[in-house]
Amino acid sequence: MQSDKNIPDYLTDDFSMYLENMTSLTDPENPELLSIYLDNLFVQLQAMPSLFTGMVDQLAMAITTKIRIDSKNLALVDLSNEPSWAEVKPFVGVHADARACISEMMNDCEHDLKIAVLVIHFYNRYDATPLKAVADDYEQIDDYSSDDFDENY
Repeated sequence: MQSDKNIPDYLTDDFSMYLENMTSLTDPENPELLSIYLDNLFVQLQAMPSLFTGMVDQLAMAITTKIRIDSKNLALVDLSNEPSWAEVKPFVGVHADARACISEMMNDCEHDLKIAVLVIHFYNRYDATPLKAVADDYEQIDDYSSDDFDENY
């Protein structure tokens, strides 16, 4: 699977917060921590669909298990510039228990919903593997063993 290396500028802040939150809640000693947290966020969102207006990272976390994104086909859309909701919506499926909540959000906070969906899309395709360091062809210079010391310093 191809991974998107470059997060578009309009998503960087929200993506960074989402990535940090998801990473910090992924605990090998308590594997249920993340799913419990996500479930609790969605319960709060269901009670008040505009709860996370302006907090896209939290909104993305609340809906991450309630939507399915066709990332393979969404990746074919030019996302370097912010797309409209109409361009993103065809690639989003919503679980039955979340339809009423997501529908209300489409009416009241469509922009935040769109950004949250895009954040999840990029997160699902994100490769967090660090790049390998490029070996240099130069020998390391050890200043302490060289004969170039200025002893009059």
